[in-house]
Amino acid sequence: MTQVFELERELASPAVDLATATRAARDFLAALGVPCDTESTERTPRRMAEAYAAMLTSRPFEATTFPNDEAYDELVVVRSIPVQSVCEHHFLPFTGVAHVGYLPGSRIVGLSKLARVVEMYARRPQVQERLTQQIADWVDLHLDPQGVGVVIEAEHACMTLRGVQVAGTTTSTSALRGQLRESPASRAEFLASVR
Repeated sequence: MTQVFELERELASPAVDLATATRAARDFLAALGVPCDTESTERTPRRMAEAYAAMLTSRPFEATTFPNDEAYDELVVVRSIPVQSVCEHHFLPFTGVAHVGYLPGSRIVGLSKLARVVEMYARRPQVQERLTQQIADWVDLHLDPQGVGVVIEAEHACMTLRGVQVAGTTTSTSALRGQLRESPASRAEFLASVR
């Protein structure tokens, strides 16, 4: 779990050098034979740099948790959280939704924070399997719940635009912790709630 804190610190202060990124984008496009000297394309390298900076930078947030004073012990699920990330193998986007749930223990979380956690880990070069695990690890570490479940469903441009070129395919990954992994009834309840 120390890795979770180290990664949070790393993500909180990314170093973005748009001038260098713009020069690199111009060189990259030139190496591919793409001209950047027309009225329509002269600003393309800067736009590329800004687009990737936006895709790779999450907004800072404070992890707001609260005591579970009412001893709420039923499943909490936030469904269809948008996921926008970049495949670390091809640097092409993958997009979809995340469903994040937990069985509360002594703490609960401000619901918007679950969407922020998804964004925090998605806004970096990723693989979907690791992203799913990182979100589950964060919830587990910060809330110490009875159980955690994360399901991500995403379409990967590296599959739809290149290689096999199968548009419309989605990949589903899941990470289950505690009761949501160990109890067949709790697992079934969580999975039914996100389908």
